[in-house]
Amino acid sequence: MAVSVSKILQFLAIFFAIFLGYWAYSRSQPEREHKRRIIEWIEENQLEPLAPVLVNTGNKYIEDYATLRNVRPHIPHVLYEEHRAKLLKAVHSLREQLLLRHWLQENDLLWYFERLKEEEILSLASLLKAEDIVFQRLTRHDVTLKEYFRLTEHVENLRNIFKGDSCEQYKKIKWKEVEKSKGKSVSYVKISVVSFVIAGVITILNALTQIVGVDKTSQTATSSNQSKVGFFQGLTKWLSSPREEIVWGWKEPQEVGKMLSFQLKFFYGGRVYPVSDADNLSIEIEHQSDTHFPPVTCAVELGHPEVHIASVSFTVRRAGTYYIHVKRDDVPIKGSPFEKFFQSGPMNPTKTRVVTNCPTIVCTQHQRYTLYVEPKDSYGNLCTQLAIEKQLQQDNCGLQFSFKEAGTDEDAQVHTQLLYEAPVGLLAAKINFYSPGCFTGSISYQDTPVCNGEFSVVVLKEDEAVLVKKNIEKKKYKCYYEARLLSLCNERFSKAKKVYLYISPRTLKVYEYYLKIIPKLITAFRVCPSTKFLFDGMNNQYDAPVFIIEDSTQPNVELASKDRSLIVATFTNHLIKNIGGSQSFKEKQEFFYSEMRSHHQKHQHTKVTLKIDRSNFFESSFKATKGFNIADWCKNFEIQFIGEQGLDWGGLRREWFHLLCINIFDPSKSKLFRRLKKDDPQGLVLPNPKRPEDLKLKYYEFAGKVVGKILYESALGGSYKQQVSAKFARSFLAQLIGLRVNYKYFEQDDPDLYTTKIKYVLENDPADMDMHFVEEEYNEKNELERTVNLIPNGAQVPVTKANRHQYLDALAQYQLATTIKEEMEAFLKGLNDLVPDNLLSIFDEYELELLMCGTGSYSLDDLKNNVNICGNSYSFNRTLNWFWTIIGSFTTEEMARLVQFTTGSSQLPPGGFGSLSPTFQISPALSSGSLPTAHTCFNQLCLPDYDSLDQFHQALLLAINEGNQGFGMI
Repeated sequence: MAVSVSKILQFLAIFFAIFLGYWAYSRSQPEREHKRRIIEWIEENQLEPLAPVLVNTGNKYIEDYATLRNVRPHIPHVLYEEHRAKLLKAVHSLREQLLLRHWLQENDLLWYFERLKEEEILSLASLLKAEDIVFQRLTRHDVTLKEYFRLTEHVENLRNIFKGDSCEQYKKIKWKEVEKSKGKSVSYVKISVVSFVIAGVITILNALTQIVGVDKTSQTATSSNQSKVGFFQGLTKWLSSPREEIVWGWKEPQEVGKMLSFQLKFFYGGRVYPVSDADNLSIEIEHQSDTHFPPVTCAVELGHPEVHIASVSFTVRRAGTYYIHVKRDDVPIKGSPFEKFFQSGPMNPTKTRVVTNCPTIVCTQHQRYTLYVEPKDSYGNLCTQLAIEKQLQQDNCGLQFSFKEAGTDEDAQVHTQLLYEAPVGLLAAKINFYSPGCFTGSISYQDTPVCNGEFSVVVLKEDEAVLVKKNIEKKKYKCYYEARLLSLCNERFSKAKKVYLYISPRTLKVYEYYLKIIPKLITAFRVCPSTKFLFDGMNNQYDAPVFIIEDSTQPNVELASKDRSLIVATFTNHLIKNIGGSQSFKEKQEFFYSEMRSHHQKHQHTKVTLKIDRSNFFESSFKATKGFNIADWCKNFEIQFIGEQGLDWGGLRREWFHLLCINIFDPSKSKLFRRLKKDDPQGLVLPNPKRPEDLKLKYYEFAGKVVGKILYESALGGSYKQQVSAKFARSFLAQLIGLRVNYKYFEQDDPDLYTTKIKYVLENDPADMDMHFVEEEYNEKNELERTVNLIPNGAQVPVTKANRHQYLDALAQYQLATTIKEEMEAFLKGLNDLVPDNLLSIFDEYELELLMCGTGSYSLDDLKNNVNICGNSYSFNRTLNWFWTIIGSFTTEEMARLVQFTTGSSQLPPGGFGSLSPTFQISPALSSGSLPTAHTCFNQLCLPDYDSLDQFHQALLLAINEGNQGFGMI
């Protein structure tokens, strides 16, 4: 009887499986449709290199590919990084298309989807921006206008939803609906699976029946039954494999900066499963869309306090959405990756900054001026709207505005209103001045000054504002103002001279007139960020306000003028135009590139072939371009090396630029440039005043044109972008932008002289050394050749404690500038042929190096493996651990500034940190709580003790960004 029942069950199982399988297959057309759409999506977004991986992710529906967390775990890290940008764009585009499709289907408008694709409308946002003519085209084949009105009515309703702050929330709700409905169209596939599961269960019951009913003495039957029992045991084992349960140790949302933890609990067959290293548990925490920061470092503790628990601790400092990938034996656990959101912390004054394009603000009396403040937390995250609005209810968010009349302590008559502007995420201070004049303004948060929160304010009368606007818009600039010259070159006049200030977009010139008709130029200042105005009080003798003009390249000029506000306002407006409206390096760089393209737009970038002889690289390159005019230098160089075959698709051009820079700027290759420290192969270079006679000045002009060509090519972007392969002396870069050098440049340019002489003079009384304002020059045999006066009759002027700074500055001016004056002028002539000097002057010398030479490549592991740690105390080790944590999240530009701060240059030798000489050193500083300091002559970074990681983080960023002249921090 048992055998007959078995056969009946087998027959029913087979029949039931075949019937349901056939029925499911006949209804599985939607599944094939999904596969087709997945393949089309891959092809449309040019993701063919990822196709084998994407097709085999196990995702059945096209909706699964619209979420990165469903795709990312299946793609190898190297492949993912290579195609990251393209994949992110494709995922985002697919998500937007699916939302559009769902909205159309929801409103019974799905037949318009293909028509919308023809109009290149692939998202709800682009649908809302569509003009009426588009809707007319979409409904042109409809019988009546009813469909047109229905479509436009639905679109208008959608516009009303998106006008408010609920647009993102609306998208999230709709996306949940999309995900819920994704399996309905292919639910028949599930029926097929269920059918086979049922068949399998019936087969198992059949096996059990046969085990009970068949004669146990039969050898064949016993063997068959053992195999069936083994199958059943295997199935039981599979059902009882380790299962994970995750417990989050925080409530969402959490602020950044806090130490957070979660637990993974493992179970096996209903009992605890002791997790160990053999399980290969891996945790990766990465930001949703950040390409600059590595995954977040986390600590994993296994089996404590209980054997089946893995505890994971981590800290994030950047706000936003994170994906937490959890894998065991390289297989993601259920639900991985987990999506978690971390919001910014409270506003921090050292990170919060005033968004201003110039340190001087120009506004009009009785007219509101909007000053924007960018609220950021301790880690540089933009504060969320909820946090700001909550703080706004508490006495204007804790921000205090102070405005005082220039040169006095009297408060200005001003009304300030603070608002939060959600679209831009900024605090807007609406300022209304009741009286004209010049004022000093400051902003603080909870009694702590805000970063760059000190500025000048010029308030004009309405007629003055109109006059300034007319002066700016004039095609011919003949704008001048009368003033009194109070002092010049540290000499104060008993009777002030009447002078006239002429302001153009490029220069501010001070003239004196003899006999009222013969002009004499007294001094001139460039309209650039280095030229600054300092306000003082009133001069009673001339009944005019006083101001000082300084630019760090020449002595200050003190003037008094009733037109002070007009002078400063006109200068400021020209300056804002010159720098492109911003003072950040990134925006100045973009403005520079834009202006370069505009400056050379009349020059065609057509190809011109240069034939270069590798055996005589420099000379052949010089001769190949000798007869070139500016238009020729702006052409696309196509390099052909004599005796070599190969077409230049960009690689040969890049190689030519690289080798040419080495042949020009490397002292071991030519004598055009030199290092002040001759035996240092990594020293910074500047022109060689003792060059061989065969190296003419025209070679420096050629070198300047090569640098100008590289900057022009970089402005074109893409494959044309080049970098200058050189490590320039800081004093050389300063002179390129028109700055006057001083003794502080010696620490980076000539470390030996700085440590043996400069520092000694600064720390001791020069009167005991019998020094005078002269410089002695020696030949290679150490024989005195001549003595040079640093100032007129310098041999008669002794160096004292009072004038030692003047002596050191005169020494720097002679050694770093005067001796190479001809070479600098020739180099600048070639450079300015391609790059106008006013464009270079918008940068400081550190930014100029980043512009010309780039940021280089930096490896944290390379630094850790090639650093000399000097110190082993508990407090220093704690600070050092914090240091590695902080720089682990640095951007490339921040690493460049750290290397620049410590070594004097953002460029590393070809061998990286391991080739630095001396070795990169980190040592404890004697003080605590102050800013980190650097000794560039020793490549040494000194770290004080700090009370917290946050305090250290802020101090380090302030040092490398604001105090990036290492010698200025000692």
